Amino acid sequence: MIKVLLVDDQQILAEGIKSVLETSKEIAVVGIALDGLKALELTEKLHPDVILMDIRMPNMNGVVATKRIKEAHQNVKIIILTTFDDSDYILSAINNGASGYLLKDIGSSALIDAVKNAYAGDTILPAKIAKKITDAAAMVSSDKEYKLRKSFNLSEREVEIALMLYDGFTNRQIATALKLSDGTARNYISSIYLKIGADNREAAVEKIKALL
Repeated sequence: MIKVLLVDDQQILAEGIKSVLETSKEIAVVGIALDGLKALELTEKLHPDVILMDIRMPNMNGVVATKRIKEAHQNVKIIILTTFDDSDYILSAINNGASGYLLKDIGSSALIDAVKNAYAGDTILPAKIAKKITDAAAMVSSDKEYKLRKSFNLSEREVEIALMLYDGFTNRQIATALKLSDGTARNYISSIYLKIGADNREAAVEKIKALL
């Protein structure tokens, strides 16, 4: 039996979700919390396997509650279930340990399947939510590339390599990933140092970090 804790400040909605989930013989809703603080308390007391967590709630929101619960209970699976598809919420929730992110317009059978799949260890990200994450990541990457080009007058290839330096790639890894000879990779890196005004890798990475 999969023990589920519901966390939502709208009790009537939580009761409706409880009724839906309990049409499955494999799921038992063990409690309902109306805010993040109560969710922490009930997690300690009830030891749920899966938590369905709203985002916007009084006292403690769902992202903070997710972080706090996952710090203390790594094995608990938390699925965000909300009406908000803002990319900041999605990224914050996933980065703080959520196993999935669903919108409340989800169908009954899909919600039951999501709980079962999360319990089994799957990440639950519908196509619409996955696209939001991809688009947000692309925007961040694009912003970094623009800053590097504008600030240091780097070429497109130099920008690519500068970001790899920033991410901790070694010279050999850069050469392999970009299909360059070791010598060509070193030449690009030397050019980046010169344009950035750094004498070595550590100094270059610090300047890149300060910019981004």
